[in-house]
Amino acid sequence: MEGDVGDFPANVAKYWCQRYLLFSQFDDGIKMDEEGWFSVTPESIARHHASRCGNGTVVDCFAGVGGNSIQFAFKSNHVIAIDIDSQRIDYAQHNAAIYGVSDKIDFINADFFQIAHCLKGDSVFLSPPWGGPDYAKVQKYDMETMLKPHTGSFLFKIASKMAPKVVMFLPRNVDLNQLAELALSATPPWSLEVERNFLNGKLKAITAYFENTAK
Repeated sequence: MEGDVGDFPANVAKYWCQRYLLFSQFDDGIKMDEEGWFSVTPESIARHHASRCGNGTVVDCFAGVGGNSIQFAFKSNHVIAIDIDSQRIDYAQHNAAIYGVSDKIDFINADFFQIAHCLKGDSVFLSPPWGGPDYAKVQKYDMETMLKPHTGSFLFKIASKMAPKVVMFLPRNVDLNQLAELALSATPPWSLEVERNFLNGKLKAITAYFENTAK
């Protein structure tokens, strides 16, 4: 997407103004679709996620245009990037090449829920669709009714079978009690750390780190 802010719909314009926060190398030819503008993780937060996930294998279950996958590739040995949209996977692969890390990422165009049973890693990263910018209009974000296409508990149950660490990137107004319930739903219960992610002094999102400390 090229041009100045006047070329974009109003709902995309504010994200265009923040493009260098999303990708510092945006001008090198980064490719985005409309949903990518809303959903890509700002680069500084994605870099932090990567530092927390370590140097093993990271499964990025909703990779989108590759913001998180690219940063994981700088820190980890191997990244598995999955997205159901073939164009977004193409964009993610293109964007990873710009950052010079595409050789460390396996890009898979598939429905994550259809292939989860055959995926294993050291960390699973979940940045599921929040339902668009309207998530900010509610006082508390309910993971059991507002996450798409499945509930937070369903996501955690699937991911917890894939790796001993599950990381969920969620709206800033997510119900923290629901996160605690997820950790307690495992047998034995998993540890939980909740982190507030700020960008330019404003609360941007919540990251929840679940870990199976019994292994």
